[in-house]
Amino acid sequence: MEAYLQHLVGQSVGFALIIVSVVAFFESLALVGLLLPGTVMMATLGTLIGSGQVGLYEAWIAAGLGCFCGDWVSYFIGRRFKEPLHRWSFLRRYHSLMTKTGYALERHSFATVILGRFIGPTRPLVPLAAGMLNLPPYKFAPPNIVGCITWPPVYFLPGILAGVAIDIPHSHNATVFKVLLFASLVLLWLSVWLLWRWHRAGKGRRDALSAWLTIPRLPWISLFSGLVTLITLFMLFRQPLLSVYSGLLYQVIVR
Repeated sequence: MEAYLQHLVGQSVGFALIIVSVVAFFESLALVGLLLPGTVMMATLGTLIGSGQVGLYEAWIAAGLGCFCGDWVSYFIGRRFKEPLHRWSFLRRYHSLMTKTGYALERHSFATVILGRFIGPTRPLVPLAAGMLNLPPYKFAPPNIVGCITWPPVYFLPGILAGVAIDIPHSHNATVFKVLLFASLVLLWLSVWLLWRWHRAGKGRRDALSAWLTIPRLPWISLFSGLVTLITLFMLFRQPLLSVYSGLLYQVIVR
């Protein structure tokens, strides 16, 4: 996937930005986004930003426009075809998720539209559900604009960090630094996820992990994960190549 995107990007910067916009559009489009590996594709595009092949702010604008168009197409599909959609067998597979999304929209529409953009399964469903519930456009537009502005850099970030790391000259120290950087990011994500799961313990439905991540165990597992994360981050910040990496990352941000 990355090699194919790099080949396309090599054709022209303008073509690259069209790809960014199209990926964001389909990632946001009703139901289509459920079938596409959009998160992986956005992260892959982020590596091209981090390696300097695509400008950050140009890609940010292109992705924002793409997700804005995808959301509004989904919204109007929901408004126009809400009755057939209720009877569609494919959508019934997501009946529970749609019900929860609709309930959240009725109670907290502003927060739901924004937060829904950052949660994979709900991203292509929230605009559709908003249209099916006849949420007025003036209520849907403000949080949608905020979400489309803030979403691209968050999903580009893992790829940007990886792309910048690729540009560090190869050496033994560079390999150690890259391993520590990758481990730190994974452990940080894991620690946040465990804390969220601990916070939600007992409030949601049981899943396959509930038998192992029980309520008594979660505090200890979260504490252990947090401690390992802090140790890894401490080791990362002591790496002499961190200043080189920070400089390369700064160049991506300011250019």
